This record gives sequence, structure tokens and C-alpha cells, in this order.
Amino acid sequence: MSAQLAAIVCGFGVLGLYALDRDRRDRLSTALWLPIVWLSIGSSRNIGEWLQTGGSAGDAAGRYLEGNPIDRAILTGFLVAGIVVLVRRGPRVGTLLRANALLLVYFAYCALSILWSDYPFVAFKRWNRGLGDLVMVLIILSDRDWISALRNVLSRVSFVLVPVSVLLIRYFPQMGRAYSRYEGRMFFTGASTDKNGLGMICLIFGLSSLWCLLSAMRSSKSRLRTRRLIAHGTILIMVAWLIHKADSATSLACLVLAGGLLILTSSIAAARRTAFVTAAIMGAVSFILYAVFLDSRGSLVGALGRDATLTGRTAVWELVLHFVGNPWIGSGFESFWLGRRLESILLNIPGLNEAHNGYLEVYLNLGWIGVVLLFLIIVSGFRTTVSALSRDANVGPIRLAYFVVGVLYNLTEAGFKMMSPIWITFLVANMKSLKYQHSRDPLRDVPLSSGTSLEQESLLPLRESLAQNDVSLILGPSCTSN
Repeated sequence: MSAQLAAIVCGFGVLGLYALDRDRRDRLSTALWLPIVWLSIGSSRNIGEWLQTGGSAGDAAGRYLEGNPIDRAILTGFLVAGIVVLVRRGPRVGTLLRANALLLVYFAYCALSILWSDYPFVAFKRWNRGLGDLVMVLIILSDRDWISALRNVLSRVSFVLVPVSVLLIRYFPQMGRAYSRYEGRMFFTGASTDKNGLGMICLIFGLSSLWCLLSAMRSSKSRLRTRRLIAHGTILIMVAWLIHKADSATSLACLVLAGGLLILTSSIAAARRTAFVTAAIMGAVSFILYAVFLDSRGSLVGALGRDATLTGRTAVWELVLHFVGNPWIGSGFESFWLGRRLESILLNIPGLNEAHNGYLEVYLNLGWIGVVLLFLIIVSGFRTTVSALSRDANVGPIRLAYFVVGVLYNLTEAGFKMMSPIWITFLVANMKSLKYQHSRDPLRDVPLSSGTSLEQESLLPLRESLAQNDVSLILGPSCTSN
């Protein structure tokens, strides 16, 4: 099959997945296209990289500092549009913000750290992208049917990025494959820019399709159930092939651990108890910590095809700690890997631009204050996630899975970063949501004995009253199913 024909087949395949998954009864806001596009860009490549307008290799340093004007204009437009949506939703967004004040403190501290950055304008532009992550998550969670909104956002992104990754690897190797700069070793990137990015696509959207598949299996038999089983089963098959090609040990380990918890908590009521969830998370964290930091022989990481140094990560961690400035406040938001400091690091390890540890990355940029705030967010998020799991067997398991991914993935990769799908889904897992949200209009399509329906004009005041009461309810995990 030629590359052009394969691209056409892939395009029709994507449309087919959309059609299989579509539920005409869903009343989704058009504003959801903002987080769909935002998450798609964050999980793959910037617009400028897709258009290949980044310039030549000679001006790479300048591009790293200044960014691409096309990307900046597009993302700024999405950020402004997202803020407009949130302003129009007023009360619901205000309730969410008050309930998640700790996250606002964290973002406020990130903004404050711009003041002591060596490149404050660059830090400010990057903080705007980080703010965009929060705005997009709020658009999802402030939707009146936020569970369906979350499912549709994740599904629509996966239906594009996963098949396109397969297409690029098989038929467009100049875009779906790359070579290491200094070793010349080939690796697969798919729709992302490196193998770890491809691993993240498999991890985040493999879990979302597994969640949708399990939800469909629990639902009553219908054509929609069958269609969704086919759609998400197809995505999972592609993810299995891609995760093998990506050779990302961190993503594979997280996918297995989080996926196992997702299956258990979705299928067994006893697995949703607080004691079991706490023991499972502590066991997974302890296992990873032992394998990474205490197993000197490297037998456990060796099972994943890695050596005791975690492919040189231990040397990276030791090196970057020598370049820490103020240990309490760090170098400023997303400012450590800039300027002369970066040049000095590259003299020791060429090509390095991250710490390969999310917690260390936060320490380098925001100091101990940032680490403490992040720790408090994790503790608060754990309580929110466990509470959601005990009350809602539908959305609770996926929130738990993404929480576990955020905690574990960042032990060997830097995922607490702007526009990272790990960070975006971690925010979804951690943030408190509106307690009662109706997955569908409770007064729609309910027949009366006379053959009429409750869509009559006389009941519209009751409908408006129910909608207003949605905002006034106390926050907490959702108690409805999708």
C-alpha cells in the first residue's frame, strides 16, 4: 500500500472510530473542542513542528528561547477563548476555583517565581501555557455533564493520535521515526517528537480507552455498546503495538500498574475500599522506589531492559544538582534549562534538556517551596481520588489511574511540565469536581401515558430550577454514571 493510500485509509478509519463511539443523546458543549485541540497539541507536536516552520538547526538555541510565533499566536488564542468560556460559566467555575484553592496557590507561586528567573519574558510565556492547562481542565470539569465531557475529550484525541502514530511509523518514516544525535540509533516517535512522547500517548490514551471499554462492558446490550467495544478495542490493539515500538520502560510499567488498578476497581467493589486503594498505591510506589534507588544490582529494572543507571539517569540527577542556585526558590518557572547553565550542562551530557525526574524538575525550577506545594497537592489529590472512587464506580477508577500515573511516572521522567498530558490528566484526577452532574437531561425522552413527552413548555421552569441547583451543591466526586 502506498503512503498516500494509507493516509486516506487512516483518515476514513479515524472518521469511522468517531462514528462508532458517537452517542446522539450526548449534549456536549462546543467549547470542548478547545481542550480537545489543546490536549492533542500537548500530546504530540507544536503546530510549527507539524508545519515544519521551525527554521534551521543553526538557530536552535534562539528558537528554544523565543519559541515559534505561529505556536504562540495559536495557543494564546486558545487561552483567551478558554478564559471567555469560563467567564460565561461564572458560578460553576467560581465554585470549582474555591474548592481547588491549593492548586491556585501553586500556580500563583509559579507566576511569582518569574520575578527571579534569568529570562523572565520566556518564563512568563511558558507560564501562560501552564495556565492554559488549568483553563482547559476547568472547561471540562465545569461542563454540566463533565463525565461525558471527559470521556469525549479523551476519546476524540485518542482516535486521532493513536492511528496517526501507526500511520507515521509504517508509511511516513521521515516523520514517525528519528535517530539519536550522537549514537545514530533509530527510535520510533509516531505523532510525538521522541520515543518517550510516543510512550505517553500510549499510556494516557491506552488507559482512557480501557476505561471506556470497561464502561461499555458494564452497560446493557445495545448497538452503541457494541460499537464502542469495537472502537476502543481497536485503539487498545494499536496501543499494544505502539508501546512495543516505543520501548519506553516508564510508560510500559505505568500502563501495566495503573491499568491493573483500573480493571480491579472497575470490576470488584471490594477493590474500591480506601484500605485496599491505599495499600495498592503505597505498594506500587515502594516497589518503584526500591527498583530505582535501592536495588543496586538493577535486577528489577533489568527486567524492563534497562541497566542499573536507568539509561544514565542517575548520572543526570547527580550532575544537575551541582547547578542548583537558590535551593528554596529555585531558578524560576521553567527557567533552569536556559542560558549559560544549560550550556555548561551540555558540555557534560550533550543533548540533555530535562532532569528525567518530575520532582527534581520542580525542585530545580521552584525550589523546596515548589516541592512542598506539589506534595500538598498530591496529598489532597489522594484524598479526592479515594473519595471519588468510593462514591462513583464509573469515573473514580480512571481518576485513580491518572493519579497513580502522575505519581509514578515522574520518578524517572519529567511529567509535571506545561502542556504535558501527564500533568493535564493529573490535574483532572486531583481537582475536586461538582458533586451532582446529570449525564443526561433527566427530563428528556421520558414518555407520558398520553404519548407526549416532558419536553412541554409547562415544565421548562422546573428544568431551569434543576440547572440552577447544579451550581449550588457542595463539591465532591460525582455520584452519577456516564
